[in-house]
Amino acid sequence: MALTKAHLIELIQSNNDLTKKQSTDIVEATIDIMKDALASGDDVLISGFGKFRVKQKAERKGRNPATGDDQMLPARKVVTFNCSGKLRKKINGA
Repeated sequence: MALTKAHLIELIQSNNDLTKKQSTDIVEATIDIMKDALASGDDVLISGFGKFRVKQKAERKGRNPATGDDQMLPARKVVTFNCSGKLRKKINGA
């Protein structure tokens, strides 16, 4: 099961004795700050968790799987995530 935004709000609310509105505002503000930083090309580094980074992908040749026709896929930006060593150790049980 995935950790959803709604579940994250509930956990913040119950663990910090906050109202649902306060918890929602915190989560929404955090996400908006991260989106704005990534949209402007900045990395988002959360110590002990990992780093979100925007990378530029070049134009490349692709194929339409339905028709088999070759086509050029346009250049685009993608968000990547690299986890920290602490998160990697926690995931791997070390």
